[in-house]
Amino acid sequence: QLQLVESGGGLVQPGGSLRLSCAASGLTLDYYAIGWFRQAPGKEREGVSWISSSGSSTNYADSVKGRFTISRDIAKNTVYLQMNSLKPEDTDVYYCAADGLTGVGSLSPGYEYDYWGQGTQVTVSS
Repeated sequence: QLQLVESGGGLVQPGGSLRLSCAASGLTLDYYAIGWFRQAPGKEREGVSWISSSGSSTNYADSVKGRFTISRDIAKNTVYLQMNSLKPEDTDVYYCAADGLTGVGSLSPGYEYDYWGQGTQVTVSS
């Protein structure tokens, strides 16, 4: 059964760090681009970052560039989002998504990824 499971969210103080994980089962990362999105109730979904199926290309939203890093471990079939220098405005539910069509992800909130995880809450507060 194909599944994406996010983990690693939690409560952190401003300036702190968290590492989110997106563990994939039923699909192989070699064939899927993985994107990270975030969304709070009543807000539009925002694309945060993506990594291509080859792992050679990445992209970041301007709001997180220089603070967040996306990476993957093929052996563990897992994609990570390292988040440093966190700000209160980073508070959201974070979702990962898989795209098997192009091999290249998208930050567009309307882009039709094939599969989505259930999300993990990140709260940045003192």
